[in-house]
Amino acid sequence: MPQNASDTAISALTDWWQAMGVDVETLPASKTEPPPPPRAVAKQAGPSGAPQSPQPTSKSTPTARKNAPERFVESWTEDARQAAAEAPDLAALKAAIIAFDGSPLKPFSKHAVVYDGVEQPDIIVIGESPGHREDEAGLPFIGQAGQLLDRMLATIGLSREKNTLITNVNYWRTPANRNPEPNELAVCRPFVDRLFDICVPKLIIAAGGVSAQTLLQTKTGIMRLRGQLASYQTESKNTYDILPIFHPAYLLRRPQDKSRAWRDLLQARAILQKHGLDL
Repeated sequence: MPQNASDTAISALTDWWQAMGVDVETLPASKTEPPPPPRAVAKQAGPSGAPQSPQPTSKSTPTARKNAPERFVESWTEDARQAAAEAPDLAALKAAIIAFDGSPLKPFSKHAVVYDGVEQPDIIVIGESPGHREDEAGLPFIGQAGQLLDRMLATIGLSREKNTLITNVNYWRTPANRNPEPNELAVCRPFVDRLFDICVPKLIIAAGGVSAQTLLQTKTGIMRLRGQLASYQTESKNTYDILPIFHPAYLLRRPQDKSRAWRDLLQARAILQKHGLDL
C-alpha cells in the first residue's frame, strides 16, 4: 500500500475505533456471549383461576405477518426476472427496479433504494434493507451505520467514490424496520443477481445476517458465517466470492466485536490484493 494511502487508512481506522469508544492503543479479541434470552411474561390469573395471556393495548403494534400466496410470489418473481434480464446496464436496471410494482413493500415506501457508488466496482457491499433516512434520500447506507461502513471501508483502501458499490438484498423499506419477509426478498432476487452479473465484482461483502443468509440460502447465524469465504452463483450460473461480515449497525451496538470485524476487513483486502488491486 502506498505511504499516503497507508496514512489515510490508519487515520480512518483510528476514527472508526474512536467513534465506537475504543482505546486505539489496544485491540484485544473479545469473547462473544449471546444475549440473554427474553424473560417470559407472567400470565395473570382470570376469574376462574386459569392463567390468561396479557392482552395487547391499543398502542401495541401487531407482529404477526403472513406471506403472500405462493402463486402471487411466483408471478411477481417472474416479472422481476424478465425485467432484470432486459436491463443492459446499471442505469437500466435501476430504472427497472423503480418501475417494478411486484414488491408488497413498494406502496409504503418513498423510494426504491437501489445502489450507490461506482458503476464498475471492484467490490460490492450488500446489506439488508433501507431504513428511514435511506428511504427518504433513495440511497443505501447513509445513516449512522452507513457512516461507520464508510470508515470501515476506508481502512482497507475502499470507498464508494473510487472502487465500491453499495446495495441491499431488498430495495424497499420494511414497516418498523423489521426483517424482510421471504416473499419480499424473493421478488428482489432476480434484480440482485442481475446487478452482480452487470458489475462482475472481484468480491461481494454481505453485511449482516439477513444479507448473508439470503444469498447463501442458510439459517446459520452471522457469528458462524462471518469471515468464512463462500461461493455465490446467480441464476445465470456466474459464480462470485462472497464474504459475510458484521453489519455496521451491529457494531454500533456491540463495539466489543470490533476485533473480529477488523480481521474480516483484512481478509477482504487480502482477497482483493490477490486479484491485483493496489490497496
